[in-house]
Amino acid sequence: MNVEDVMTTNVSTCSPDTNLAAATEIMWKADCGILPVVDNSERVIGVITDRDICVALGTRDRLASEIRVSDVITDNLFACSPVSDIHDALETMRRKRVRRLIAVAPEGTVAGILSLDDVAAAAQAISSAARPELTLNDVALTLKAITQRSMQAYTAAS
Repeated sequence: MNVEDVMTTNVSTCSPDTNLAAATEIMWKADCGILPVVDNSERVIGVITDRDICVALGTRDRLASEIRVSDVITDNLFACSPVSDIHDALETMRRKRVRRLIAVAPEGTVAGILSLDDVAAAAQAISSAARPELTLNDVALTLKAITQRSMQAYTAAS
């Protein structure tokens, strides 16, 4: 099973010049928590998440309409190819501790987004009759790896 078999393909994007108010509106309308940031050639140069926006607004004394996406994004782009094996993508999620990967086409444009939600929806319970390509155990192991650091911090604080 490949990433393209599971990923979301109807993806909204924004530009580095988009302000945070506009990015938030795009996310709201698209019912998503991440936007790939693309240049004038539609090539992916980064991502911005709803969390990035919240942190930026909480740490700056400025209106959302005054802050550009380029002021917030980092160059940490975690991506995969649409034809990547789904298990390789899950391993990347585990290693990088992220819930989403941008599926980037060979020309550098957005082909889709693979989210852990997409993977969970496609996964099947292991049955005695046959071993599915993607299991709920795959999802659980990935979620455990992603949240391991935050759960350790929570346990230490208790």
